[in-house]
Amino acid sequence: MTTNTVETTLSIHPSWNITKQEQYIYQFHLNQLESLKENQISIAGIKLEEFDELIYVTALIRNTLSKAIKFEMLDLLILDEEKKVIAKETFDMDEFGEMPALSCRPWSFVFQKSAWQNDEIQEPTSLKNWQIAFELKKKPSDTHQLQLEPSWEENLSQERKDHLKQLVEKMPPLTQNEVNIMGLEAKMNEENNLVVTLLIRNGSLNNINIEQLPLLVEDASKEVVAKGVFTLNNLEILANTSKPWSFIFPSQLLSTHKPDLSTWKVYPLTNQAANSVGE
Repeated sequence: MTTNTVETTLSIHPSWNITKQEQYIYQFHLNQLESLKENQISIAGIKLEEFDELIYVTALIRNTLSKAIKFEMLDLLILDEEKKVIAKETFDMDEFGEMPALSCRPWSFVFQKSAWQNDEIQEPTSLKNWQIAFELKKKPSDTHQLQLEPSWEENLSQERKDHLKQLVEKMPPLTQNEVNIMGLEAKMNEENNLVVTLLIRNGSLNNINIEQLPLLVEDASKEVVAKGVFTLNNLEILANTSKPWSFIFPSQLLSTHKPDLSTWKVYPLTNQAANSVGE
C-alpha cells in the first residue's frame, strides 16, 4: 500500500463564473487542507449558511486518483463538533460532470431543513466546528441470504428454517437487479381456500417494497385454478435476500376446489385483470 502524499490542483467547473478573488479564496482553503495519499476521494466543508428552509453548504471535493472520475449520486452528512449527525441528504451529481485526475473542485450542496436532524427545542452543541462527510452505507452481504419476518421467525420450526436457508443457498444466483418469485408450497386449507407460499428473491443492491402483487396459479393439468391481485402493506425485501410469504386465494375465486397440486406453477400476472385479494 502506498504512503505517498499527493497535491491536487484547483479545478473550477466550466459553468462557474467566478472572480479572481473567489478563485484565490478557494485556493487558500485548499492550501489549508492536509495532504491526501494516492487513490483517495475526500470532501471538506468550507462554508455553511442557514436560510428559511435550506442549509447551504460549500465544500471542496478532492480526487487523488490518476484518472478522472464521475459521480452518479453522493450520500452526504453534516456533523456538529461532537460528530453528531445533524443532516443527511442524497445528491444527484450529474451536473457536477467529470472531475479531472489529481484535482480539487468546489461544489455547493443544499440540504432541506426537513433533513435537519437536530432536536426542535435544543440546538446542536455548536456549528462552529461542523464537518461534511460521505455517508458510508453498509454494503449488503456478498452471499444471498434468507430473510424472515419476525412472525415467521417465531412460528417456524428450526428444521423448517434450516431447510429454507439451505434452499436459498443452493439456488442459482440471481443476475444483478433481478427480482423474481419461486413457488414453495401450494395446498388447500380447511376452508377450501388455496394457500400458496412463495419465495420472493431480490438480487438488487437496494431494498425493495412491494405494494401489490398480481398472481396466477396453474395446477398439474396446466389449467388456471386461481388468479388475483394481492394488496400488501409495503412488504419489504432487503437487498440481496429472499423472503418467504404466503398468499391466500379465497374459495370463491377458485375455478375448482379440487385442483391437482401434485405439480403446480405460479406466475406474476402481466395484466392485472383479476380480482383484488386482501392480505
